[in-house]
Amino acid sequence: MNTVLKNYSGILLLLAGIIAGSLLGIFWPQAVEYLKPLGDIFLNLLFVSVVPLVFFAVANSIASLEQQSRFGRIIFSMAGTFLFTILIAAIFTVGVVYFFPTEALPSTGELLPEASSDDSWSDRLVRFFSVGEFTELFSRRNMLALLIFSFLTGMAARKSGAAGQPFSLFLASGYEVMKELLLMVMKAAPIGLGAYFAYQVATVGPQLFGFYAKPLGLYYAAGTVYFIVFFSIYAFMAKGTEGIRRFWKNNIYPGLTAVSTCSSFATMPANLQAASRIGVPSTIANIVIPLGSTLHKDGSSMSSIIKIYVAFLIIGQDFFDPMNLMLALGITVFVSIVAGGIPNGGYVGEMLMISVYQLPVEAIPAVMILGTLVDPLATLLNSTGDTVAAMLVTRISGDKFTEGEELPL
Repeated sequence: MNTVLKNYSGILLLLAGIIAGSLLGIFWPQAVEYLKPLGDIFLNLLFVSVVPLVFFAVANSIASLEQQSRFGRIIFSMAGTFLFTILIAAIFTVGVVYFFPTEALPSTGELLPEASSDDSWSDRLVRFFSVGEFTELFSRRNMLALLIFSFLTGMAARKSGAAGQPFSLFLASGYEVMKELLLMVMKAAPIGLGAYFAYQVATVGPQLFGFYAKPLGLYYAAGTVYFIVFFSIYAFMAKGTEGIRRFWKNNIYPGLTAVSTCSSFATMPANLQAASRIGVPSTIANIVIPLGSTLHKDGSSMSSIIKIYVAFLIIGQDFFDPMNLMLALGITVFVSIVAGGIPNGGYVGEMLMISVYQLPVEAIPAVMILGTLVDPLATLLNSTGDTVAAMLVTRISGDKFTEGEELPL
């Protein structure tokens, strides 16, 4: 009994914090104003710790790969895995909305102002993939640019040979230091996440029972099925029944973190720990999970289909026309992979959807509201899907699972 409490004390404390925060958000919403700063401080500490961790983890993993062919196998396996699971999630959601249709929604154009931007697509493209100053790299608002820079830094360290060894050792040391820093910050997770969850319940929660109940119910039901069934299938594909056991045993903490923060970025440290316990090699986990937090989003894939479906309900057109479906899948891949690394990337995807289908602007508020309300489950699927993707990449690339680290949770 003492061993169980010791191993699961972190999870139990986190659950206690989230439950306490939820109750406060429901029965004492006035307290949220005073609790929210605690959650914000915790998340800020988490974000400023994760940014350098991403740099050191990705650059160190690439710099430490011994063979060029192995690096190529990992990248190829990762790209194929990301695209495969994103399309599976989208096709599954298309099937769900086909067999369980919802009633048409009335216009909701007054609920949110229309989003607009004066930037050209060429300007956005440059800003998505690069920054103008080195100091701007280390910002969570420029994660895609940081990931690209980390990749290039790791490759440059490998190509430098013996002359680059001191720098490679610096990358390895930096990764270990930042990993320990994150462990220290996560000690405050029960208080920080509990306070943040209280804010979410008090502000967003009541809307769940309002105007968007039907499409929300459809998303949450389909997402739950996908989470349990498809993630189990992916874990089985990676390592049989043992893979299923390892994944679900170690997915509790990342799952709770994802739901309470609604941030794949904030869940990354928990995912890295979970992958280590599952037995995913660190050279794979430290590439797939940081990149996955930006480029691999099964939950966003499902929400993209739901939002396009609802937009078509608003204007009374046929979503299931073959051409509309093909365009929906293309937009979904863009939103899930490309727009995932862009600040407010979901809004960019929504603008793309409106433009491609030539929908009226009144559809924009509806899909924005839906995007906000499905965020907890979408983040759960997005973030924990990175761990099971790392398992699949391990299998596809030919690497071997380790026994896993039996560390206290």
